[in-house]
Amino acid sequence: MHDTRYEQGLAQLCLLEGTTQPGIIQAMAAIAPDLARLTIAFAYGDVYARPGLTPRHRQLATIGILAALGNAQPQLKFHIMGAIRLGCSTGEVIEALIHMAVYAGFPAALNGVFTAQAAFEALQLSTPANPAMATDTARYDAGWAALRHIDGEAGFRVVDRLKTIAPDLAHFVVAFAFGDIYTRPGLDLLSREIVTVAALAAMGTATAQLKVHIHGLLNVGGTQEQLTETLIHTAVYAGFPAAINGMLAAQDVLQARQAQAAQGKAPG
Repeated sequence: MHDTRYEQGLAQLCLLEGTTQPGIIQAMAAIAPDLARLTIAFAYGDVYARPGLTPRHRQLATIGILAALGNAQPQLKFHIMGAIRLGCSTGEVIEALIHMAVYAGFPAALNGVFTAQAAFEALQLSTPANPAMATDTARYDAGWAALRHIDGEAGFRVVDRLKTIAPDLAHFVVAFAFGDIYTRPGLDLLSREIVTVAALAAMGTATAQLKVHIHGLLNVGGTQEQLTETLIHTAVYAGFPAAINGMLAAQDVLQARQAQAAQGKAPG
């Protein structure tokens, strides 16, 4: 029987894996061939083939999800290699993984970087050079400027609330998360926010922060379509509950922004 979804998904997977015989088909042949077929038809035929998110952004979102979850290193390595094949640089991959230190912790970032190292070696690629780090005062000032640009009022509210109970944590949010990480070259702000939204939605434990970064994705030039596609993409790697809850959070943010616009206020 002619299965358009499967054939379309197979073409997407072959492009990602750089082969005409994807490994999942042989790997699942003896134990669960239907799982391979369902994966190809749904993940690659239904989701990857959707417009609205570039192949590069889909791979960066996938890297963020898998690194944050921390339970699928073989798949993370596969998608890091796929990201390179689809046009991401080694520097962009490393930046996406360093970015995870903010949202999933240093163990997730470290394990992700080690996985990237193995992927680069398999592809015979060298690792990117490291940018210079700023001084402490410059870090905070740069972080505050980045916070203002990315998260706007939503970010300010978080920092102001923290200052009343944990001022040092508020300082770390600004100086480290935004001063050290967000200002690093190698990955543009829209890509960083797509990675962040995908990871937070996949983790499912930080709805308030997910909403802040949904604002952020839109504030740095992302579209509602890119937001929606990022969250739909999450269903493949973190399950439908994570994607649905992420979409409900996005709905709240979009409604709030519409209300603010109707009142003549800046969104955020």
